[in-house]
Amino acid sequence: MKQYLDLLDRILVHGAVRSDRTGTGTLSVFGHQMRFDLKDGFPLLTTKKVHMKSVVHELLWFIRGETNIRPLVENNVRIWNEWPFETYRRSAEYAGETLDAFIERIKNDEAFAMEWGDLGPVYGKQWRRFSGRSEDVDQLKHVLEMIKTNPSSRRLIVNSWHAAEIDDMALPPCHVMLQFHVQDDTLSCQLYQRSADVFLGVPFNIASYSLLTLMVAHVCGLEAGEFIHTSGDAHLYKNHLEQARLQMTRTPRPLPRVELNPLVKDLFDFRYEDIRLEGYRPHPAIKAEVSV
Repeated sequence: MKQYLDLLDRILVHGAVRSDRTGTGTLSVFGHQMRFDLKDGFPLLTTKKVHMKSVVHELLWFIRGETNIRPLVENNVRIWNEWPFETYRRSAEYAGETLDAFIERIKNDEAFAMEWGDLGPVYGKQWRRFSGRSEDVDQLKHVLEMIKTNPSSRRLIVNSWHAAEIDDMALPPCHVMLQFHVQDDTLSCQLYQRSADVFLGVPFNIASYSLLTLMVAHVCGLEAGEFIHTSGDAHLYKNHLEQARLQMTRTPRPLPRVELNPLVKDLFDFRYEDIRLEGYRPHPAIKAEVSV
């Protein structure tokens, strides 16, 4: 994963100091691309441990079109917890609960979860039910059909940015648009990410969309080619700089592999147990605080 370490180095050396929505402050560069050949292994960072269980559960949640965090919470996936909690904390119903207490109530109280656990029309809704002029569009189903019937199309796109619904989202989409490309029976995918939290978010994004590429190639009878990550504002939060420098002292290890259940023929039939990570031997995790 030298590509990722090169991005850390570019930001630390050349990044501009910028203010941001969270008030934390960042070092930022604009416009960066990383390319990962999926034949060389699965691009999961080895210079720190990345929680693959969370990657898989979140991606399956997107694919199902879900927007409420309760299924994630039930699987001990915490990556979205802070955003609904912040919404709740600003409400008249907030009674001083901690984040942990809020999440326990999401897990155990279905009515509370339905009211306070939903993130609005975020990724899953846009992938599966993009609001059109007369009816919703299942972008993911449509692109799968196009890959099978018109693989040379330049319109193999799934878009998460719905301008009319941004204000209803707990967090506007950071990874905005993905485009598939088929050449010589090989499927590649490029992601455009408008805002890239390079220390915490980007390792998940690389793994998630690489996994999606493998899954789509699998059900379409294609080989997996490249995953290409293109970022707009690529930044390190100021409270992640020391963690980034620590990570850069570590030597990358061999990439792991992902094995998919060969019996699964439909993208929407994948379950957590159908996706197996093998040979992952990372350096220890490095903790950092998320900026909300």
